[in-house]
Amino acid sequence: MSAYSELKARFHKRSAIEGALATLQWDRAAMMPTGGADARAEQVAVLETLAHGILAAPELPGLIAAAEAEALGADDRANLEEMRHAWVHAAAVPEDLVAALAKAGAACEMAWRAARPKADFAAVLPHLEKLLALVREEAAVKAEALGVSPYDALLDSYEPGGKSAEIDAIFADLAAFLPGFLDDVLARQAARPAPLPLPGRFPAEVQRGMVRRVMAAMGFEFDHGRLDESAHPFCGGIPDDVRLTTRYDESDAFTGVFGVIHETGHALYERGLPLGWRGQPAGNARGMSLHESQSLTMEMQAGRSRAFLTWLAPVLAEAFGGGGEAWTVENFVALAQKVERGFIRVEADEVTYPAHVILRYRLERAMIAGDLALRDLPAAWNDGMRDLLGVVPPDDRWGCLQDIHWYDGAWGYFPTYTLGAMTAAQLFAAARAAVPEIEDALGRGDFRPLLGWMRANVHEKASLLPAPEILRRATGKPLDAAAFKAHLAARYLG
Repeated sequence: MSAYSELKARFHKRSAIEGALATLQWDRAAMMPTGGADARAEQVAVLETLAHGILAAPELPGLIAAAEAEALGADDRANLEEMRHAWVHAAAVPEDLVAALAKAGAACEMAWRAARPKADFAAVLPHLEKLLALVREEAAVKAEALGVSPYDALLDSYEPGGKSAEIDAIFADLAAFLPGFLDDVLARQAARPAPLPLPGRFPAEVQRGMVRRVMAAMGFEFDHGRLDESAHPFCGGIPDDVRLTTRYDESDAFTGVFGVIHETGHALYERGLPLGWRGQPAGNARGMSLHESQSLTMEMQAGRSRAFLTWLAPVLAEAFGGGGEAWTVENFVALAQKVERGFIRVEADEVTYPAHVILRYRLERAMIAGDLALRDLPAAWNDGMRDLLGVVPPDDRWGCLQDIHWYDGAWGYFPTYTLGAMTAAQLFAAARAAVPEIEDALGRGDFRPLLGWMRANVHEKASLLPAPEILRRATGKPLDAAAFKAHLAARYLG
């Protein structure tokens, strides 16, 4: 067996372990009784250690070096480069730290689930302090191995090759653009009649059936995935068994449906990854900015477009027995495209959303650097919300407890949301230019033309190319804010 073939076999085994972990983690969020938390933490820690051990095996660097000397095609060489990248990350982290992070993350997440409904940051603080200390330890050893800053070492796990210096420039541009633009949009909205709220209550059971119809229209395959409920919506599992979750608000018909559209965008990307590269690093999704671009293309670019809302309005009216002016397409457009300063990131409109992300990015960089003590996080969060959005959360449930990411150990993830929004605007503009029938199809609830273009230009590329190259080939240019700004201007001031 060649060195490369041996590596492929090892990485296939690791992929299977990671797939089992993904299902266990979905179960912990959606199905597991609270009494199973300690046992699940032990299971996750053991599997994390096994997966890490495959990469940290002493003979692995020799195998990689030998494989690099073999005659390989371009795709196999790309796969080998992804193997090296994964090995560098894993080899930097001692096995006992991997296990400690898994256990601390599981414990902190369960504490967060109990603390969030009560707005009780103090209850989760000791767990978060323990977890952050371990994350900072992980960041330090990875930084040394990668030759980057501790924060960039964490970012690289979610956005390979990403650099905070580049993000700083992008976010500074947006932070300068958005306040004035937001004022203009709010003034324009204020000059128009306010949209009518949808009357009545919206039973969760009815929403469950309705969102499945939307998922089917988007191309979701229910024999390769399922939808459940959790405290924080997410998409997990594996490409052949995608697990989505959402949450429903019986006073709001939109929260559930747009949350599901968002997570289904993630799921469609996973399902579209090339079958021939299953179990190999090059067959994985290419970083979280591209992943977020797929969810935000579906939710924001397509899902909140007038074309799709023309189809969605009667679907929701039928599901909930609605009628009258509130259920017209015009009112749906006004509701779905309403801009307002709010507290909750996952419910934010696309104009204010980047401010939510910029806040989290600034805070997590400060916490990793040791410049912000965790006990001061609630106050720093509230100050940032006041500065960036002009609102202050009424309590920590609406503030620093709203997102799961830090509480399960995901640090360095947040900037990919806004990078994803920019990427989504650029991809959607290119897709519409290449396939003019996309808009008419969305008006019929038909996502096939859009999904087909994304499959060919993003999904099937997996990690065989770097993310900037995927974007350049798909759109003809590198990532910049121009398409995102043009989209916002056309939708909200056009």
